[in-house]
Amino acid sequence: MGAALASDQFRAALQAAEAESATPIERAEMLMEIAMGLQARPQSADEINSAIELYDKALTICPPQEARLLRGRILARKATALQAIPEQGTKSLESARFIFEEVIPLLGEIGMPEEVAEAEMNLGLCLQSLAGAGRAKITDAIAAYQRALRTFARGTHPKEYAILQNNLATAFLSMPMTDERGKMREALAVQAFEEALKVVTLVDDPVEYAMLQNNLGNALQYVSSSHVIENNLRAIEAYDEALKVRTRETMPIEYANTISNKANCLWNLPGDAEDSQVGNGMNLSMALMYYREAREIFAVHGDLGRAQIVGEALMQVERELMELSAVLDRPSTLLS
Repeated sequence: MGAALASDQFRAALQAAEAESATPIERAEMLMEIAMGLQARPQSADEINSAIELYDKALTICPPQEARLLRGRILARKATALQAIPEQGTKSLESARFIFEEVIPLLGEIGMPEEVAEAEMNLGLCLQSLAGAGRAKITDAIAAYQRALRTFARGTHPKEYAILQNNLATAFLSMPMTDERGKMREALAVQAFEEALKVVTLVDDPVEYAMLQNNLGNALQYVSSSHVIENNLRAIEAYDEALKVRTRETMPIEYANTISNKANCLWNLPGDAEDSQVGNGMNLSMALMYYREAREIFAVHGDLGRAQIVGEALMQVERELMELSAVLDRPSTLLS
């Protein structure tokens, strides 16, 4: 049904583009609106490609001089559609990057600040993806996000602000952590997640809240710091916040991700926060419980790769518990 509706919309858009009763600018605007509708919740890559075709048709109709701003807006929307194309390689992302870099100065000249900031945010996403493929610098993505934050401030645009802070954090964490600047970037990532959580709440945005808390926990757990125990305890609190939303019944894969992250944290957390030399048998047994449950969920849902990774961690924890039991000279009842 969805595919048939999209096809009908596409045909209607092409017919509207030929309507003599509307001006070229009106027809271009109509095509852009229909393309945005197709792109909003695509059921397949075909719908994204149809949207791009409509944007291209709109650009051929739109007068180049008297409708410069409209052309800029159409180009910016086309670039976001190119970003959404699933593909092997980076051809579409490279095209989207080129368009954003071309259109941002135009929007800055005659568009609204929010349009410029949205284009900068999308350019940052594009650059971040390209950086992962070795086709761009992650620092350029960070710079684009920071430019967008000049407009998308916490008090005026909380939703965009939270997205940008999450993007900044993941960008910081993707950079090499081999020097002192790496430690600073880890700290900046933690700070960015915490900034996002100032505007994303459990009540209003539960899914985003859980994602951010899970990501904050990961950042805290692995940050290079002299306050390892304190950071791990804060990470566990963050995972527990995420688990208020990520339940086994409603979000099984996300739940398994978070409990396996929490297990990693417990594995490295001493039993006594005041003395890192005290044995962590209780934390190891809790980690074992979480690893077992996560492995079961991943296996049931066909994610055998993650099930194997969790299973390997589980076996190591089992060995450590057996060694701890031998040291304490008492039989372990944790491995049943």
